[in-house]
Amino acid sequence: MKKVWLVGAIALLLAVGAIGSARLAPPPPIAVGILHSLTGTLALSERPVVDATLLAIEEINAAGGVLGRSLVPVIRDGASDDRQFAAKATELLTGQQVPVIFGCWTSASRKRVKPIVEQAQGLLFYPVQYEGLERSPNIVYMGAAPNQQIVPAVRWALTHLGSRLFLVGSDYVFPRTANAIIQAPGGGFGGAENLSAKTYLPLGSLQVAAVVQRIGQLQPDVVINTINGDTNVAFFRELRQRGIASQQVPTLSFSLGEVELPTVGIPQTVGDYAAWNYFQSLNRPVNLAFVKRFRQRYGGDRVVSDPMEAAYLGVKLWAQAATRAGTVEPARVREALAGESIQGPQGPVYIDPENNHAWKTVRIGQIRPDGQFNIVWDAGRPTRPLPYPIFKSEKEWDDFLNRLHQSWGGNWANLDS
Repeated sequence: MKKVWLVGAIALLLAVGAIGSARLAPPPPIAVGILHSLTGTLALSERPVVDATLLAIEEINAAGGVLGRSLVPVIRDGASDDRQFAAKATELLTGQQVPVIFGCWTSASRKRVKPIVEQAQGLLFYPVQYEGLERSPNIVYMGAAPNQQIVPAVRWALTHLGSRLFLVGSDYVFPRTANAIIQAPGGGFGGAENLSAKTYLPLGSLQVAAVVQRIGQLQPDVVINTINGDTNVAFFRELRQRGIASQQVPTLSFSLGEVELPTVGIPQTVGDYAAWNYFQSLNRPVNLAFVKRFRQRYGGDRVVSDPMEAAYLGVKLWAQAATRAGTVEPARVREALAGESIQGPQGPVYIDPENNHAWKTVRIGQIRPDGQFNIVWDAGRPTRPLPYPIFKSEKEWDDFLNRLHQSWGGNWANLDS
C-alpha cells in the first residue's frame, strides 16, 4: 500500500512540476517576414529599409513584444528581380507561415507579390510611393498614392520651375503610369503642349548618354525623373559632365532621397528637387528622436529616407492593430487596421478604412550641399489618399494597366527594353 501511495505521490509531483514549467515557459515568438533586395540594382535603396524595419521590431520587442510574444524577423532577398520577390513571398507565406510581410520596392515586385498574398489571405505592408491604380484588402500602402506625390509635385513644378517638361524614367509600371497621369487630358498639367520629350531606360541601365544629350538640346524647364535604382548615378553624372547644371535645368525626382544621394553624388545633385512625404531634415521632436535612435543603432553617419520611415511606421501600426485585435491572424488584424493611426516622425499618419492607404502630408525638398533637403513646400496637413486619379474613371485606368501588362508579355516591367 505504501508503495502504491509513493508512486502516486511521485506522479502527482511530476505533474505539478510539468504544469509549473509550462507556466514559466515564455510564449512562442512570432515570425514576421521582411522581403527586400539585398543584392542587385535596387539594393542601394532597399537595404536601409530593412534596417528601419528591424529597428521597429527591436523597439517593439524591448517594450514586451506583441501580445506578450517577441517578434523574430525572417529576411529574404528579392534580388532586384520581381520573379524572385514572388518566389520568396510564397516561401514566407506558405513555408514560414508568417502572418505579415514587410517589403517590396518597385511596383513590378509588388504586382508579382499581390496575387500570392491575396491567395494566402496574408498581409503585406508596402513602404514606397507608387503610381496608384490599385487597392487590395491584403496590402497596406504606407507610401504615397499619386495625389500625395506625383500630382501635387508636378503642379508645383509647373508653377515654380516652368511649363516645359522632359519626362525620363525606368521602363516599368511606375514611371509609365506616372507619366500617363502627368499627360492625361483633364489632369491640369497641359498634356502634350507642356511636354518636351519622354523616354525610358531599362532598370539598371547605365546607357544614359543619348537621353542627356537630348535634354541638352531641348533645354526643358524641368526634368521629371522617375528613374529607379543605380541608373540615377550614371544619369546625374552625365548631366553635369555635359555642363547641364541644376540652376539651368533642374530635376524633380520621385525616387531619389537621402539614402541614394551619397552614391549618386551630392555635388551632382545640389539644387535639384525631390517630392516625398518625409525628409530627415524635418524639425519635429518626434523626428529628431527617431533619427537619433536610428543613428545610435546603426551609426552616426547613417541617414533616413521616406521609405525607411514608412517601413518603420508600418511595423508599429501592424503591432498596434494586432494588439487591438488580440491576435496576429491576418484577417482580424486587417479589420483592426481600419482607421488605425500613429504620430510619426513625419507627422500624423493613419490608415484609410476604404482603401488601406495611409493619409500623409506632401512635401517638396531642394537638395543641400550636406545631402539633406530644404523643404520648399509643405501641404501642411495629411492628404486623403486617392489611388485612382479622379480625372479618369477606374475602368479607364484599369484598361491602361491591362494594356501595359499585355504588351510586356504578362510582366510588369519591359524586359526587352
